[in-house]
Formats: sequence, C-alpha cells, structure tokens
Amino acid sequence: MIHVFGPVSSKRLGQSLGVDVLPPKSCTWNCVYCQLGKTKEYVTERSEFFPKEEILEEIREAVTSGTAIDWITFVGSGETTLYKGLGWLIAETRKLTSIPVAVITNGSLLSEEEVRQDLLQADAVLPSLNAGSEELFMRIDRPAPGFSFDRHIDGLVKFRLQYSGQLWIEVMLIDGVNDSAEALHDIAAVLETIKPDTVHLVLPTRPSTESAVHLPSDASVTRARMILSAVAKVVHPVKGSMNLKNTDDIIRTVTSITMRHPLQERELRHALDELMPDDPDQAERMLSAMLGSGAFKTLTLEDGEVYWVPSSDTRT
Repeated sequence: MIHVFGPVSSKRLGQSLGVDVLPPKSCTWNCVYCQLGKTKEYVTERSEFFPKEEILEEIREAVTSGTAIDWITFVGSGETTLYKGLGWLIAETRKLTSIPVAVITNGSLLSEEEVRQDLLQADAVLPSLNAGSEELFMRIDRPAPGFSFDRHIDGLVKFRLQYSGQLWIEVMLIDGVNDSAEALHDIAAVLETIKPDTVHLVLPTRPSTESAVHLPSDASVTRARMILSAVAKVVHPVKGSMNLKNTDDIIRTVTSITMRHPLQERELRHALDELMPDDPDQAERMLSAMLGSGAFKTLTLEDGEVYWVPSSDTRT
C-alpha cells in the first residue's frame, strides 16, 4: 500500500493504522524536534495531493483484512490538515467501520473554518501546543511566515468551541527549552483557555532535526505533570508493543513505517522475537538481512538507543 501503513504501536492509540495523506515533507512548520527531518520548503496551501478515492480504497482493504486495529489515524508526512479531502475521508471511513478515527495535527490551520469543519467527525483530534509564548513558539515550532502564535491559539480555542469529540493536546517537552517552571506555567495558562479533554506529554525519543534537542530529566517531567495537571488531565503514555503477527510482508511493513518515522530497533527486535519464539536466531538473521538489503540504515542516539530509517535519510 502507498498511503496506509501499520498497524503500529502508538503511545496514545494502541494498535494504530496510519493513513498518510501527504507527499513528504509537506508542512507549515519546521519543528526543531521533527522526526521527519527539516522542512526544506514550507507548504501552506491545502490541496488534494492524492486522489481521495485511492486512499479510501486502501483503508477499506486494511479494515477488512482481519488485522487487529484500535484506531485509524490520519497522519501526514508533514501537516495532516493540508490534505483538502480530509473531511470527506473521515466521513467515508466512519461509514466503513466502527473503529474510531483520530487525526494528528500541529493545529496550525485550525484558524480556518474549513479545516475545523473537516475535523468535526473525528473521534479524537491531537494538536500540538509546545509553547505558551510567542518567543518559544518561534524557537520550537519555527512556522512559515504568517503563522503566528496568536493565530495558533485562536484556532485551537475556536475548534474547542465547535468540537464535541476528544481533544487531546500534545506537548513536546524538550530539555532546557520549554521544561522550566516559567515555560510550563505559560503553557498551563494557554491550556486553560483551550480546555482540552487531556494533555499528552511526549518526549523527543526519536532522532530529531537538531542535535541540540535532548530528553528532559525525570524531575522536569514530574514538574510538567504537576503544573499542567492543575488545568487538565495529564497523560504520559506508556508505549505499546509492535505487532507483526498479521503481516504478510515484513520488509514492506518495516519500509512503510520507517518512511514516516524512525523505528526503534529494540521494538522491531521484540516484535520479530514474538513472531518466531522458537527460533530467536532467525529473528537476528532477518534483522541482518534487512539491513544488508540496503533499504535501511541505523541511527544511534546519545543514550545508545538505535533507530532504523530509510537508507536515503541524510541524518548521521
């Protein structure tokens, strides 16, 4: 499949069937922590980048395959709401299945009424809020010209007033950037105006755009939970487990995942071990064969964690 991938284990959504509606990398922001690499050229105008019927047919094929799926998650190789047919896809997907639908977005286009209307039928919408001030917004999210902090917050507030589904705000916590008490109190003040159902604390565990992006300390995470929980329920999700048991083509599955985000080698190894419990050596051979194919390469973070990315990835 071209647009549909997984299911992959998600910290927020269990076994999540991903639906990528964008060509890489199409985004309104150039976030310092982005796992997709730098935004070389901003995209700010919505477009139907691929035929929506083509995407829907892949969703239909996936949900009728018998694979265990907890959520169908629309997520782009960039900013998901840039896809102009998103509202139609959400509506048609809900006709196909009772599996809940989520949309992961940076929220930058929620200031547009058309975008807000597109998302109203989703069961959960997960926009980003990484800063409570213009200064940190510009430093972390690095938006395209015209995408100001005030515009971002205005869009989130307006969407909350219209949307009756689950609004889960995602806060990326970065060491030494937005994890101070002052920065967190600023974020809390903004959250109070948005009134989300929950706040999801996320950490930059995957390889990011900038080498200066580091994981916050345990003390910083605890501080964030304490400050933000004064205005909303805070969740620091535990990562689920990757499941390859219903995969017909492991290499194709791994390829489709790494095209969208780096894949933790430890997670992949565990999934292969579960697939072949009686022959752990076979899992090791398969890992070696996949790396030897030339389709992938590995990145090692400072903490020693190894991630798989496509061989074309320019990061080292």
